[in-house]
Amino acid sequence: MHPILLQIGNFKIFTYGVFMALAFWFALMAGKKLARKEGLDSEIIGDLFFYILISAIIGSRLFYVATNLEAYARNPLGIFKIWEGGLVFYGGFIAAALTAAVVLKKNKLPLWKTADVAAPAVAFGHFWGRIGCFFAGCCYGKTCHLPWAVTFTNPDSLAPLNTPLHPTQLYSAFSNLSIFGFLLFFNKRKKFQGQTFFLYIFFYGITRSVIEYFRDDFRGAVFGGMLSTSQAIGLSLAAFSAIMLIKGLIKANTGEMRKNAGNTAKRSKQHA
Repeated sequence: MHPILLQIGNFKIFTYGVFMALAFWFALMAGKKLARKEGLDSEIIGDLFFYILISAIIGSRLFYVATNLEAYARNPLGIFKIWEGGLVFYGGFIAAALTAAVVLKKNKLPLWKTADVAAPAVAFGHFWGRIGCFFAGCCYGKTCHLPWAVTFTNPDSLAPLNTPLHPTQLYSAFSNLSIFGFLLFFNKRKKFQGQTFFLYIFFYGITRSVIEYFRDDFRGAVFGGMLSTSQAIGLSLAAFSAIMLIKGLIKANTGEMRKNAGNTAKRSKQHA
């Protein structure tokens, strides 16, 4: 679409970089607002998001480079040009999770309660990041002849030019926005701490894996090319999240049954 938002001489402002900045800003604002509602220190949450941002950028870029080693072997300096696109969510997620664990322990924040706050915020930020992908032309789709196909014509675009393609960037953007809306609705109704977080991982893993089938950029391959690297990770995390959700619900329901039984016993003694 429009990879370069503004150019004055040799100075360029890349649209992808602008939307990545917006992604962080909106995730931060959403996270701090949700933190206040949950009784968490919003300033510490702000610091947490800053560390998550730095680690996520490094992790997501390293993951992308690792799946495109041949291209970067020919152009090593291209590794540092993150404003042109090329960040893999799961690489950033793993790096951010490890960083968050350290920060949470240091500040003695409750792990799963904080994770439930972070999940919707990350989904909202990811929505804006994927819009940036659309403008840059990265993460492009396969050839498509449906009415909503998009054709990239800008020579600075990373997508194949003059060919109708699946707008996979927009598929990802609106799936993340839908997940964000659902998590906001659900967070008030959760039955145990961590449930919102594991729902996020489950739904993102499933939707990401489906969208991957419509993408045409190289993303690594496992199991003889049956799955992309992100699909393998996404489906594995979705399966793990499903197990954790089931275990959490069983534990929560068991605790509720014991509590109800205890209340019934108390009332029986009072009437005796």
